[in-house]
This record gives sequence, C-alpha cells and structure tokens, in this order.
Amino acid sequence: MKQTLINPRTFLALLHDLIVATIAWVAAYLLRFNFSIPAEHFQHMSQSVLWVVPLQGVVFVSLGLYRGMWRFASVPDLKRILFAVGSAAAVVAALLFMLSSSIIVPRSVLILDPLLLMMMMGGSRFAYRAWKEHQLYGTTLTQGAPVIILGAGEAAIALVKDLTRSTQWRVVALLDDDKTMLGREMLGIKVLGAIQHLAEIHQRFEVKHVIIAMPSAHHQKRRQAVELANQLGLEVLTVPAIDDLMSGKVSISQIRRVDVEDLLGRDAVKLDNTGLQNLIEGNTVLVSGAGGSIGSELCRQIVKYKPSTLVCLDISEYALYNLEQEFSRQNVLIKLLYMTGDVKNNQRVKDLLKQYQPKVVFHAAAYKHVPMMENGNVWEALSNNVIGTHTLAQACKEAGVAKFVLISTDKAVNPTNVMGASKRLAEMVCQGLQDQLTHDVIKQNESESATKFVIVRFGNVLGSSGSVIPKFREQIAKGGPVTITHPEITRFFMSIPEAAQLVMQAGLMGNGGDIFVLDMGEPVKIAALAADMIRLSGLQMDDIKIEYVGLRPGEKLYEELLADDEHTIPTPHEKLRIALARPVDETWVKKLLKWIDGSQSANERHIKNELKFWVEEYQPQHQASTETFTTLVAEQITLH
Repeated sequence: MKQTLINPRTFLALLHDLIVATIAWVAAYLLRFNFSIPAEHFQHMSQSVLWVVPLQGVVFVSLGLYRGMWRFASVPDLKRILFAVGSAAAVVAALLFMLSSSIIVPRSVLILDPLLLMMMMGGSRFAYRAWKEHQLYGTTLTQGAPVIILGAGEAAIALVKDLTRSTQWRVVALLDDDKTMLGREMLGIKVLGAIQHLAEIHQRFEVKHVIIAMPSAHHQKRRQAVELANQLGLEVLTVPAIDDLMSGKVSISQIRRVDVEDLLGRDAVKLDNTGLQNLIEGNTVLVSGAGGSIGSELCRQIVKYKPSTLVCLDISEYALYNLEQEFSRQNVLIKLLYMTGDVKNNQRVKDLLKQYQPKVVFHAAAYKHVPMMENGNVWEALSNNVIGTHTLAQACKEAGVAKFVLISTDKAVNPTNVMGASKRLAEMVCQGLQDQLTHDVIKQNESESATKFVIVRFGNVLGSSGSVIPKFREQIAKGGPVTITHPEITRFFMSIPEAAQLVMQAGLMGNGGDIFVLDMGEPVKIAALAADMIRLSGLQMDDIKIEYVGLRPGEKLYEELLADDEHTIPTPHEKLRIALARPVDETWVKKLLKWIDGSQSANERHIKNELKFWVEEYQPQHQASTETFTTLVAEQITLH
C-alpha cells in the first residue's frame, strides 16, 4: 500500500475523491432540505464532514481503489467504486449510531450521500477516459480506412473495442446471420444485416476491406464469408484462431490476411482430457522425431498435460535447437530434455529408456518425402522407417514402456511408393511385436508391464515440412507459375494441432496392435487449393499461371486410408476408427529384418521387386504415358 501512495497520480486521485466526497456530503444535505438547510442541521453537517470524509478516504485506500488507471476505467473499476463507497457508507452509519447523542444526521442523507458519491467518482473516471481517448485518437479517427466486420459475437465486440483506438481502421458496420442481432448497436456500431447483404452494404460505405471475426464458427461458414468477399473484390482479413486467443499467444486486434489454412479448417477436436491427464501427468514421456512437424506439435500438446519429464529425441541438432528456443521463450515448468540420437542406434535408445523410464513413447521419427525415397534412397527408407521403428519398439517392450504410439501415414495403404511400403512394414513390425500372448495378457489385465503398441494413420497436415502449401505460397510470391503434378490429384488435409491431439487420443484408447484411422474429412483437389491461394493473395487466375508437370516418382493420384483387405470398426471417439488388417507374428518380423539387413548392397530395382513379397498390396507406380497425360492437361485447360 505504501508503494501505491508514493505515486503522485495516486495522491491526485485520492485528493479528487476527498473533494468529491465533501461535495457529495454537502449536496446530500442540500437535497434533503430543498437547498435551505436549517441552522441546527448546518452545524451538524459542518461537524460531521470533518471526520466522515477522511474516514471514507481511509476505506477507499484500504480497499485498493487506486490500483487501476483512470485512462483505462472500465466495469471492474466501477465495481470497485460501488464496493468501496458501500463499505464506507456502512462504516459511517455504524459510527453515527454509536455517536447518536452528539451528532444528528438525517437518514435520507445517509442514503443520498453514497448515491451521489458513486455517480461523481464513476463519472469523473469515465469522463477522463473519454477525454483522453478523444485527445489521442479523436482527431485522426476519421482518417482510418472504413471496414466491415463479419460477425457480432464476443470476438467481434472485442475487436470493435480495440479498433476504436486504431488510426488505421474505422468500423462502419457489423454483419451477422443471427436475426436477433439485426438493428442492435455494439459500442456504437450497428448490425446492419446478414453476411449475405455484404454486396449492398460495402457499396454504401465504399468499403474495400472486411474482417471476419468468427473464430469459433464452423469452418464452412467462414469459407462462405471469404468466398463472398472475394467475389466482391474485397481484401479479406481475419482475427486469430480461437486456440491462440484462449492460450494468450495473441490478442484479438492482431488481425491478419486469410490463409488457405482457414478455408481448410476443421471442427475442434474433443479430447478425453481426464484420461490424457491420467496417462501423462506426472509421468515421463519420450517423443522421437521431436524436431519435426508432427513431433514438435506433439511436444507442445503433451506439455499442457504436465508430465514430470518430456524427453525430446531427434537426430537433427538444429531441429532440437529450434524446439529448445521455442520452449525457452515460454514459462514451461516441467523438465525438458533435448537428446540427439538415431532411433536405429540400439545402445543409445536402450540407455535413454533405462535412464528416464518413460511411460509413453510417441514415435514420429521417419523419412517421409516420397520422391526422394523412391530413387537412390530405397534401402535408407527401409532402414530408417522399419529397422528404426523395430529398434525403438523392441527396446520399449524390454523396458516395460506402457504405450508405444507409431505415427503412420495414409501412404501405407495400397502403397505405390517405397516410403508408403516402408511405413506399412513399420505398422506390421508393431503388430508382430504385439504377439498373441501379449494380447491375451492385456485382455486379462494380468500384467501392467506388457507394452501396448498403437498405430495411428492419417494423411497430410497443413504447413508441415514438405507440404504443398508453403511451396505454392513461395511460387505465388515470385509471380508464378504454380506447379501441380496432375489436374486430378487430390489429398486429405488436417491441421498439425488436430493431428497431434488425435494421435494422443488414439494412444490413450489403444489396447495393443490397433491401427487407428483418423477422420480426414473430404479430400481436397490440389488444383482448387492452388486457385484458392491465388485469390487469397489478392490476385486473379489470369495473373498467375498454373502448370501441370506430371506425377513424381511414386506419387498417387488419390490417397486412401484403408487397404483393400481391411475394414474398420467405430470407436467411442467420432474422429477415430480402428482398421482391421491382416495379422503378422514375431517370427515374420525377424525374417523381415533379416531381409532388409541383407539387402543393403542390392540393386534398388531388385529391392523393389522383393518388397512385393513383404507388402502384398504394394504396387510400384508406372508412369502414365506422355500422350495420356497431355490429353488430361488439355482437358483441364479447356474446362478452365
């Protein structure tokens, strides 16, 4: 309290309130006696004001009334004033009751005084804020560019409040599809209609920009708003995602241009937070490939559930350094360990598991670039993705790790490339280690030490390393052309946080040997994705050329999530299903590893031919003839 009173501004605020309290006390008497105070009551008023006002000041200071700043006076400040004035009135009334023989104060004065005092103190603060904001922003406010906000919820109101202090923007209207909001005013800005009325309203105000302030709305609704604004030639901005706002990473006023990720957005994932808390909290968790796109996001999500230790393992020192720098900027209270190491290094893996004894291991380390693994790196793909998985998985089994979660891919389904086939083999390695004896033990709950191997299979994630979206963004920035391998190519997409969350959820639910398939939604046509990105960049299709360059080695037109001989069963989670694939045993796994080890010096064509024996659904891709591809491209151009 002493530090607060040292501030000169606090003295001024207290002095102001003491003067106002004096005026309120006198005004209460004037109102009580119709501005003609009898001599006897005038004497009582003069005597009482000498101790009533100081007493009120003491109460105000003791209740922390001067912690806030008048310039930012708001509802919480008003609540503090109400409480402080009410408390002071109660103390004054109690003392007057004890001193009733010497000083007489009419009861109406005891009611009028706090009412007047609250109005004067609150009014002064809000008047000062209004004057200060007008002085700072009022003279330049009209120079801001007019903008329409789409949405009238809490995010939109918060944005309007922030933009009233902006010299860059001037909010002229709100649009919302909620009919009950029509005609209402939010901080002086009127809701003029539904979002579909944007065409007429933007002409009325000569608006060139719109801000979409619906962070929690369904992504389809946001997409429709973006498409409507694009059709009208308006520049579309948006507020940060709801997760970023809730986490405190950004504020509502940090508007940005709409990205294609916003158009491909998906509904929020519902997680079994209690179950994940029990799985992770207070335990050690290890993530391999922790510096990669999925691995690093897994680390971010895992930290939220407060493990005792998070071991981040990666072969790339630079990737770990970037992760370490990110976490060092945050107030992370758990123990974070950054370990370099190769998952194929059996001794290194065993030492880490022995020293830190993780309860859960998420295996995200893998080679995943399809064309690069197809030629020149075939054995390396098999070694890293299959032998690396077996080395870590076998070590986890021997160390008694409770859960081993393998991050797989949709490219493992009916693979046409070495990378996909290697990931299918990694899945089968985990299935083989989960032998029938272990299955029986788990089902009967006779042993808590048996490791449960869980496999999670999903498609492309937005913004991951090697993703098509950063590539398109770079090509557009350079003026084109945007290169697409084939006019009909499609892919599934989900956000990195969603993928990481569902991986954790699947890890929680897995009972051993399960292959979880994530709900990837509807497949996205890459050509349509490129067109969206061009338009969102403020350009027209005529400004950026699209070139079709042909499928790359091992690339498929359509990705699948289930192989031909598989089917799925539902789980309690709406976005997770379990694929039932053909089983393999541990003997099969040993033979597989022996084959890979003996193929290191073999010709790559020979390895690919023998790979068909181990992955029956593997069908090496045969490039379409130049004539067929040229015909397809010509048809696509004609359609455009």
